[in-house]
Amino acid sequence: MSEIVRYSDAELEEFRSIINEKIEAANKDLKHLEEIFRNDSGNSTDDTSPNFKPFEDGSDSMSKEANSQLARRTHKFIVDLKHALIRIENKSYGVCRVTGKLIPKERLRLVPHATLSVEGKNQLAENGR
Repeated sequence: MSEIVRYSDAELEEFRSIINEKIEAANKDLKHLEEIFRNDSGNSTDDTSPNFKPFEDGSDSMSKEANSQLARRTHKFIVDLKHALIRIENKSYGVCRVTGKLIPKERLRLVPHATLSVEGKNQLAENGR
């Protein structure tokens, strides 16, 4: 029976630090987006330029939708990062959920919430998932 390979406690602490930094930055981004969204609802130019109103309405709703999508993605990113912290606690962090092999450190430093190695991602794609 082969032994399961995992990252050492010191390596997991390095990843924990990276993840906590990313959570902090993402929370700041999300707070900023929420402030923009709140301010957008009260700062309109309804009566200052009636000739361009239809264009402004379209631009405003596109901007609000883009901000809303960005806020949703940022929130999902934070949730994914928090799940990565749970995997660190469980000592299952960095293990590809398809291949069972360690995800390379370089990938985890760039995508610290990754649950798949590139190999595992490719296997899923080949199988149509």
